[in-house]
Amino acid sequence: MLGCCWLTAVEALSAPCCYAQPQEQQASALPSAKEHDVQQKPAPEPDSSSLPAKPTASPAHYDKSLGPTGGPRLGLMGRFLGDQKEIWTSPARLRFSDTDWLVPLSGITAGLFVTDRDFSKHLSQSPTTISHYKMLSDAGAAALVGGAGGMWLLGHASHNEHWSETGFLAGEAAVNSLVAVEGLKYSLRRERPYQGDGSGSFFQSGGTSFPSEHAAAAWSVAGVIAHEYPGPLTQIVAYGLASLITVSRVKAQQHFSSDVLVGSIIGNLVAQNIYSRHHDPELGGGEWRSISQLFRGDGTHSPGNQGSPYVPLDSWIYPALERLGALGYLDSEFLGMRPWTRAECAHLVDEVGDRIRDGQLDSPEVSHFYDELSKEFDADLKALSAGREYSMRVESIYARTTEITGPPLNDSYHFGQTIINNYGRPYQRGFNTVDGFSGWGTKGRFTIYVRGEYQHAPSAPGYSNSVQNVIAAVDQTPAQPATPVLAANQFRLLDTYVAANVAGWEMAFGKQSLWWGPGEGGALIFSDNAEPIYMARASRISPTTLPWIFHLLGPMKVDLFFGKLSGNEFPPRPLLHGEKISFKPTKNLELGFSRTSEFGGVGRPLTAAAIFNSYVSFVSSGNYGANDNPGKRTGGFDFSYRVPFVRKWLTLYSDSITADDPSPLAAPPRAAISGGLYMPRLPGLPKLDLRVEAVNTDTPSSRSTGGKFVYWELFYYHNLYLNKNNLIGSWIGREGVGYQAWSTYSFSPKNTLRFGFRHAKVDSDFIPGGETVNDGSVKLDWWMRHDLSLSTSVQYEKWFAPLLAPTPQTNWTSSVEIAFRPRSWTK
Repeated sequence: MLGCCWLTAVEALSAPCCYAQPQEQQASALPSAKEHDVQQKPAPEPDSSSLPAKPTASPAHYDKSLGPTGGPRLGLMGRFLGDQKEIWTSPARLRFSDTDWLVPLSGITAGLFVTDRDFSKHLSQSPTTISHYKMLSDAGAAALVGGAGGMWLLGHASHNEHWSETGFLAGEAAVNSLVAVEGLKYSLRRERPYQGDGSGSFFQSGGTSFPSEHAAAAWSVAGVIAHEYPGPLTQIVAYGLASLITVSRVKAQQHFSSDVLVGSIIGNLVAQNIYSRHHDPELGGGEWRSISQLFRGDGTHSPGNQGSPYVPLDSWIYPALERLGALGYLDSEFLGMRPWTRAECAHLVDEVGDRIRDGQLDSPEVSHFYDELSKEFDADLKALSAGREYSMRVESIYARTTEITGPPLNDSYHFGQTIINNYGRPYQRGFNTVDGFSGWGTKGRFTIYVRGEYQHAPSAPGYSNSVQNVIAAVDQTPAQPATPVLAANQFRLLDTYVAANVAGWEMAFGKQSLWWGPGEGGALIFSDNAEPIYMARASRISPTTLPWIFHLLGPMKVDLFFGKLSGNEFPPRPLLHGEKISFKPTKNLELGFSRTSEFGGVGRPLTAAAIFNSYVSFVSSGNYGANDNPGKRTGGFDFSYRVPFVRKWLTLYSDSITADDPSPLAAPPRAAISGGLYMPRLPGLPKLDLRVEAVNTDTPSSRSTGGKFVYWELFYYHNLYLNKNNLIGSWIGREGVGYQAWSTYSFSPKNTLRFGFRHAKVDSDFIPGGETVNDGSVKLDWWMRHDLSLSTSVQYEKWFAPLLAPTPQTNWTSSVEIAFRPRSWTK
């Protein structure tokens, strides 16, 4: 992390030095004159006819202390000392906004430090291979540096000032970065992979591993060449050669991954600083903006880069927006990829407003929904046009009591759940409580969100020895002891994360929930049925469109995450990553393609090969060893379609996943499927909607027997897709068939009365004797005033599982929640 701290200093110095920056912007970004070691002499105004079309630097910002052709002004030593002063005094020019990139970079570097030893140990130890890569890295570095020197010589010989400047600045950047790198090397004294015990210990005699001088020099030279001649071919060759050198140093056992990462960044940042201060824009070349400038954009408080928290998945906002979309007032929503940020929701509300203002309003109900959503997102709508410096809000304070009379089901991996899609909150027979709060704050592009709860559930009898033995047999795990379920009295953080808006992407780190499906009853590949998992996530905030012929795919959104699962035993501590991309080729059709991989865990090391294979491999994990195993991969596909000739009346949708295949489209008979229809209003009853869904994980595949296909893995992951013993997918579980139906009457957008029914069956070849579950429910949501809501529900359930009880069992579940949502507690 010492290297990352030094990177902060380098970037701070390079931040204000972009030669194409507007004059008024530079005035605010540059440090005071006394911070510069070189006094700049104003140059005469160039003739306007000679100016290129793109913005160019003011001559006042071009440092000619040596001149592009080497004509002395301060001399080589004076210029070098000035460069070094800029580098080592750069911490004085740090800004808070630099944390936008330093925080994630530090996290990545820390992760590499943790995995350096294991990663290095799993590389080839063959002397021939090591020698080959060492020679390759040396030759590549010589080619880059020699090429730069050759350009300088040829430039002088042919009087080509652009060549001469390119070679000189490349050498200048390399020398300055090497001085800094060598200073760090001999201060931190990190051992190389072949020294000591191979752990890369710091402050050891003879240690010179961190950072990598080859990487620093390569990226310094490559950066200058790629910006002096900014064509795609030049950039591919320059950066490709620098990347080859960087990778070869690791393969040659000369450096750890963290060494070359930090060295590469130091080289690139120093080169950007040298180029932006000394490059003569009249010779040609491209603009090189620093990382700080890229992150600052139009300013930390501009509307385009505002931080915005995600709307909780259990909010009334999603059903309201979905209903408006089903009625034809929204075309840009992506239902299969939630949650959405408040900024994204505000855009959707604005879209509804545009439709209404265009005279498309055909129902007073739509106007009521729009008015209520406009009140909720009033501040966010204003921020879209004007921006805001910061904001804070206490989102909710709530208390819920749940009384269950009769034995409930509470095992989604085997027997099902009485309460579903509830963030994995504990519950048992008797009196259960949840007391929680949520709130968020934003500052510029940054967001912090916290939601915490105190949860109580009573103790309960555990499974008998006979049931535990059956579970062990079907899961192929050791039999667990027959012990009672302990009472839960715990504080839990639900969605709690920090995030930053980076170039239209929400980069979030912490505990987060996802809903990757168009339905409401459950999402097969990822839902809120389990407690939120710890993850790093990158999600496109607003849709984008691909170029060329790919624009026919329509607007596109992307969601990516990399996280870890908790509470698993077989094996403990597995990792999970997922990717989803969705398109809207027409305003009525949404297509989603997703994939997850559960890999790693105790017994399967986290190596670069394992990570790489988990993303790109499409063959059985049985073909791999423990050190490069891609784990269990699951492919998903979903769609949502507003039927055109009745598009304000009917939406059809489907969600599907398949094990061991890239996508359900490649193997439909092996796919688990959930399909549904949604009618936002019924004939003559504009306030009443209807939704019906059916789900099946008992696929026709011959592999789907004994619960050993969907949500299970033969080779290693026998707690597949579980987080703290709850499925992160659909409530239906393994080898289940079920359906649900709801009808909601909306007195107003937030005051609703819902009737629901759910049915499920579990195959007897999985659970001996099978299982049948039926339940009916009524739920009332009522806002007593603008900041106080009451939610109450009653559910009757009847289930029969001969393995658990010889006769059918029933239970009543009643719940009351009071929530205080103070809009006025906003700053």
